[in-house]
Amino acid sequence: RRRAHDIHPAVFISDLFMKRVKQDGDWTLFSPDQVPGLHDAYGRKFEELYVKYENSSLPLTKKIKAKDLWRKMLTMLYETGHPWITFKCTSNLRSPQSHVGTVHCSNLCTEITLNTSEDETAVCNLASINLSKMIKDGKLNEDLIKSTVSTGMRMLDNVVDINFYPTVEAKNSNLRHRPVGLGVMGYQDALYQLDIPFDCDENVLFADRSMEMVSYYAILSSSELAGERGAYSSYNGSKWEMGMLPLDTLDLLEEERDQKLDIDRDSTLDWDFVKKAIKNNGMRNSNTMAIAPTATIANIAGVVPCVEPIFKNIYMKENLSGNFCVINRYLIDSLTKIGLWSPNMLAKIKINNGSLANIHEIPGDIKQKFKEVFEINPLSLIRAAAKRSKWIDQSASTNLFLTTKSGKEISDIYSKVWEMGMKTTYYLRTLAASQITKTTEVVENKSDEKPQNTEYNTPSNTDAGEIKACLIADPDCEACQ
Repeated sequence: RRRAHDIHPAVFISDLFMKRVKQDGDWTLFSPDQVPGLHDAYGRKFEELYVKYENSSLPLTKKIKAKDLWRKMLTMLYETGHPWITFKCTSNLRSPQSHVGTVHCSNLCTEITLNTSEDETAVCNLASINLSKMIKDGKLNEDLIKSTVSTGMRMLDNVVDINFYPTVEAKNSNLRHRPVGLGVMGYQDALYQLDIPFDCDENVLFADRSMEMVSYYAILSSSELAGERGAYSSYNGSKWEMGMLPLDTLDLLEEERDQKLDIDRDSTLDWDFVKKAIKNNGMRNSNTMAIAPTATIANIAGVVPCVEPIFKNIYMKENLSGNFCVINRYLIDSLTKIGLWSPNMLAKIKINNGSLANIHEIPGDIKQKFKEVFEINPLSLIRAAAKRSKWIDQSASTNLFLTTKSGKEISDIYSKVWEMGMKTTYYLRTLAASQITKTTEVVENKSDEKPQNTEYNTPSNTDAGEIKACLIADPDCEACQ
């Protein structure tokens, strides 16, 4: 605890291990020095080499049930949030750069899946599109996506050349492969604007279509940059050169696993046009997309981080300027429109920790739209994440939020992640066992009470005294100081 207090472990799991878990088979533990080549192998090659070593009567081995090891991992994950569950074969088989080496791990936030070696340390340059700014006239605006993604890809490619590299290995990797990671944030904000609840099929479809659009223009922009500036030096032999896009790698993964993936191949855009552009120009960047957690920059932009649902509709933030009540501004707008926003309603929301489920005055459609993350079926999160992963050449930081205490349910959730062809997951978030006791004055049926009409103002005179609101639209707001 004193010497390694901030280590974030992950397990890099092979397809063979997941098959053994499902078959209730055995798993053999080896001493790494006695199994050369296993560390760099994946897919069928890993399976063949692993079985060969299993049958070689090596002196330092231990055989256990695969399910027991899987259960040990998930128990530790439930208790501590670690180890993060990531998948070795999926990450490598779907990597555009499998011809130049092996992906041995992800980065800390599990969205970067790049090759590492003795001579190269993976480095990736990140940026994120604010999806909430891409919604115009009640729909996702393709022209805005195209313009923003094209600008973002050019900027990220410039960063590769002007960056500072602390080690020779990092510089070697970045200049040779030129990987970048364009992602998204403000996904929940976009859903609010489109009036789409997170916990529904329409959200899953939006996840698919929005990421397809970002992917289309990210890959096309990199190819156009290659026509202007030249392809990255390790392009020859890559999946790009072979005409394989991220969607095509799902078929390769199915073939290597010898079993179907639980994910469709639906698309809406002209991907043949992109393939022709790559054939003519090559690619400027070995990798183009990764969805990072974006906690800090999303906070600055005033949107919900990454592609996650909102964590709380209301919470208290404390800094040197005092305590600030941070409230979901979309919820305030929705309640104001139907005349339900008032000091009394704020008090009820506070009593319920931001949840609307037990506030009977609020209509069902608003309750559905403003569900907090722990009220959402985790399968909805996974289905949306898997749809996005179809289009991404790296990976995405995907937190899972579970209220269950059932080991079987946790196992089923993570097995589903693997079955849908996702590469990585991030933290497992669970609820605290207890909550603090709160008291506040709630006045029922107060006839002279009028709702607040100011767009983002929050009522005062609650149990906490005068509340300051964390409002990015307020020029005098001190909440971020």
